[in-house]
Amino acid sequence: MDGCKRGTDYIEATEIFCAILCTNYSAMNFKKATAVLVFAILFNTLVTFAQKRDVNLVFIGNSITYGAGLPDRATQAPPAICVDYLKTKDYIGAVDFSNQGHSGYTTLDWLPGTKAFIAAEAAAKEFSNTYAQLVFSIKIGTNDSAVKGPHGAPVSVENYRDNLVAIIEQLLTDFPGCKIILQHPIWYSPNTYNGSMYLQEGLTRMQTYMPVIDDLVDTYKVTNPNQLYVGDTKAFNYFKKNYLTDFQPENGKQGTFYLHPNLKGAVSLGEFWGKAIARILQ
Repeated sequence: MDGCKRGTDYIEATEIFCAILCTNYSAMNFKKATAVLVFAILFNTLVTFAQKRDVNLVFIGNSITYGAGLPDRATQAPPAICVDYLKTKDYIGAVDFSNQGHSGYTTLDWLPGTKAFIAAEAAAKEFSNTYAQLVFSIKIGTNDSAVKGPHGAPVSVENYRDNLVAIIEQLLTDFPGCKIILQHPIWYSPNTYNGSMYLQEGLTRMQTYMPVIDDLVDTYKVTNPNQLYVGDTKAFNYFKKNYLTDFQPENGKQGTFYLHPNLKGAVSLGEFWGKAIARILQ
């Protein structure tokens, strides 16, 4: 039973019980009226409980997803913050998750058959609650955009699209009931140059990936309705404006650069993801 149907049943049940009380109160003694009211409250409580959706989340990504540079990534990385946010929603029940972020990974490292992809699918199969809604949250693109360094970089916009399609198709095949959420990549400073070279060229290229994500979701609305979604789209501009307070300053070959969220930034990013996922699950 979907959420809209349950909500309708809830309203109808409440209206019926109220009608009974109003119509028959004069013919009922106080004890009987009280019993009907108690039953109505219990019924509505059960319906509300039934509306809660348990969720199993697998986060696929790079060092930003992993929580690079954070003191305790198990509790401070964006996936952990995202899950904490989801648990505050009254329509979401138990939430379990697996952080499958890997530093330096591109879409090529996540193609079906790769070590990372196999591990992510294994994580999805290991959740103990098999009745929960399985969700894959994917944020890949930062390393694809680099000028040189990461696997396959620079990844053209066409190849980025093809790689995403391959990943999506395999996940949908192996987990037919899953939902896949594509998070937009986030901003990094145009002088970013650590072991890999990103710079303005990379930042510009990464922004060409975002329309690809949006277009893919529109395409899958027809072929696989209610399975592929655009996640967060706001974090890019947020970090562009707040990098001094929300990013870790790192020493690079072209001075101090900003690529990875600090504690404050990880909270911000996790909540951006959480809000997007919560909206989709509502």
